[in-house]
Amino acid sequence: MDRTVRTGRHLGVDVGGTKVAFRVESEGEDPYEVSFPWNERHSATADLAQLADAVGGLRARMRGCTGTGAGTGTGAGARTGTGTGADGGFRAVGVAMPATVGPSGRVLAWPSRPEWTGVDLGAALRGLFPEAAVGWADDGDLGALAEAEEAGCDRLLYLGVGTGVGGGFVDGGAFVPGTGRGSFEIGHMIVERGGAPCVCGRRGCVQAVASGPATLRRAARLRGGEVGFEALRAGVVQGAPWAVAAVDEAGEALAAAVVGVHELLHPRLTLVGGGFAEGIPGFVDGVARHVSRLVRPGGPNSPVRPAALGGLSSLRGACALARSLALTAADDG
Repeated sequence: MDRTVRTGRHLGVDVGGTKVAFRVESEGEDPYEVSFPWNERHSATADLAQLADAVGGLRARMRGCTGTGAGTGTGAGARTGTGTGADGGFRAVGVAMPATVGPSGRVLAWPSRPEWTGVDLGAALRGLFPEAAVGWADDGDLGALAEAEEAGCDRLLYLGVGTGVGGGFVDGGAFVPGTGRGSFEIGHMIVERGGAPCVCGRRGCVQAVASGPATLRRAARLRGGEVGFEALRAGVVQGAPWAVAAVDEAGEALAAAVVGVHELLHPRLTLVGGGFAEGIPGFVDGVARHVSRLVRPGGPNSPVRPAALGGLSSLRGACALARSLALTAADDG
């Protein structure tokens, strides 16, 4: 048995733009998952207070666990800690963040919640979990880590397509470029010079062309009227030209990014997931077809397949980070 499993409870936290999810893993207990939606945006201080309330509720729930299975629910840097989990505490906490966090632990940018800019994330998390080893990483990086574990692949490229486009690269069981050295921002690779504006301030990023909202906007232009997700999905199933063309352009943009990564890093497997990609029939197959077309003769290539964990990849990756932190803390101790 992995040594980290014997060191107490591990907590994974997936912080999103609209909700926060927790997953608790511990020997002798079934994993426990719970989430809560963010309140209306006001300030980072209000968000952190809401998060603290949710963590308090989770601790109370853990104190009440008997070890016979926690089940699931829908309610509410790194540091060495000594918590065991017996009192509702955690040995280690891994956090998946969509924000850009600098080496010092401060939030540099978060387009979905710009009021967090300047927040000392490290200090905030250590205040929430003083007993634990705490670490954080980009949600795409951690999603890639979880997908690589699930696939049993030690060199893997992952793309998550939803309200944005994220992803990560795993090499030898670790995400690249690594904790404290930035994140693998494949969604902000420029694939269309002078293309659609991106939330990052540039134009033509993968996210600006291939995300769910970008694809829906393109479909609306091609159809000449408003298009929602279900209408797009139905259009693809029926072979409507406007729907097929809108999705195909997204797949081509993603494929351009994938082939670029192939040229530089040579992954053994490429996985495409995320809520939007999963919900559109044939989406991943379309990306794979464009990748095959764009690969140069004799150039590096890898199979392109659907991701396995769906919307849970970042949360599972946060738990993997927590287990790694616990192991490091045990070695240092």
